[in-house]
Amino acid sequence: MAKKSMEPLIIASKAKAVLKKAGCNTAGDAMDGLNGWAHWLLEQAAKRAKANGRKTVRAYDFICM
Repeated sequence: MAKKSMEPLIIASKAKAVLKKAGCNTAGDAMDGLNGWAHWLLEQAAKRAKANGRKTVRAYDFICM
């Protein structure tokens, strides 16, 4: 099965700068993973808002860790 391409949501240079400041290198697939996670997080927030009868996604619709 082919990998589904998703529109980039993350500014790679900014994310890489944060990782570099933390003393880490960035693998070639790291931004794809971060982008996939961002898409998933947005989808979950939208589902929660709809489940609560809203069309507006609010800060508390995002899962906090």
